[in-house]
Amino acid sequence: MSGNHDHGVSEVKFEKPLWWALGLTATFMVAEVVGGLVTNSLALLSDAAHMMTDVIALGVSLFAVRMAKRPADARNTYGYARMEALGALINGGLLFLVAGYILWEAVGRFRQPPEVASSGMLVIAVLGLVVNLISMRLLKAGSGDSLNVKGAYLEVWSDMLGSVGVIAGAIVIRFTGWTLVDPIIAVAIGLWVLPRTWTLLRAASHVLMQGAPSEIRVDDVRAALRNNRNVAQVHDLHIWSVSSKRPVLTAHVVLTDASQSVDQVRQELSVMLDELFSIEEVTLQIEQTSCADDGHEHGHP
Repeated sequence: MSGNHDHGVSEVKFEKPLWWALGLTATFMVAEVVGGLVTNSLALLSDAAHMMTDVIALGVSLFAVRMAKRPADARNTYGYARMEALGALINGGLLFLVAGYILWEAVGRFRQPPEVASSGMLVIAVLGLVVNLISMRLLKAGSGDSLNVKGAYLEVWSDMLGSVGVIAGAIVIRFTGWTLVDPIIAVAIGLWVLPRTWTLLRAASHVLMQGAPSEIRVDDVRAALRNNRNVAQVHDLHIWSVSSKRPVLTAHVVLTDASQSVDQVRQELSVMLDELFSIEEVTLQIEQTSCADDGHEHGHP
C-alpha cells in the first residue's frame, strides 16, 4: 500500500524561475569562457567551470520537474525520476575532467605567469556576480519549499563567492601587477569544485545502487514497525530511493494474531511510516506465518 503519489507537482510552479536562472547562467558561462580566453585569465576560466556546476544543478532541477509531469508507463513503472541520478553521474564525470584540466594548467602558469588583461577580467567578473545575484533572487522563493530548488539555489550562492574571488584577483593585478594571483585563484576555485563534484557523484551513485536514503536509518524503521502491537516480526525490509527525494519501502510483516485485519494493520503501518519517516511509497506483505521460515528470506531479519 502506498500513500500520496503526487510526486513533483508542488515544484512545477518553480519551473519558470528555474528556466530564467538557467538561461542567464548558461549564457554568461559561455561569455566567461570567451572572456577568459581573450584576457588570458585562468581564474575566469575556472570560474566558468564553477558556473558550469550551476548550469548542471539548474538543468537537473528542471529535468526533475519536467520528468515529474510524466506518468509511469508499462516500460518504466516507477516513472522517469531516476534520470536525475544518471544525468548527475555523467555531468559529475565531466566536471572532474574540467577541474583536473584547470589544476594542470595552473601548474604551468605558476612557473611562467603570463600577462593578464585585468580590466577585462574585472568587467566580466562583475557581470558574472550580477548574474549570480539575479539567479539567487529568482530561486530564493522556491528554496524554502522545494529541496530540488534549494539545491540549485545553494549552487548559485557558492558560485557567487567564486565571482567575488575573481574580482579580488583582478583588482590585485590591476594595482600591483602580481599576475601570480590569477593561477592561485584558479586553483582555489578548482579545489572548491572538486569536493562538490565528488559529493554529486557519490549521491548519484548511491541512488543508482539503491542505497538507503541518508536521512533514514533502516534500524529505526525496523524498530518502529516492530513496535506496533500487531507485529510479531519484520523481515525482507528494503528501503531505497527512486530519486534523491522519493524513498520507497518494501517489507514482510508477520502478525501476532492471525485473526487481525490485514488491511487495518497495513493502513496503520503505512500511515506511521509516512508520518515518522516521510516514506509515502510503501509495499507491505502481511503474513500470518513468516515466509522466512520456509527458506524464502532475501534480506535482513
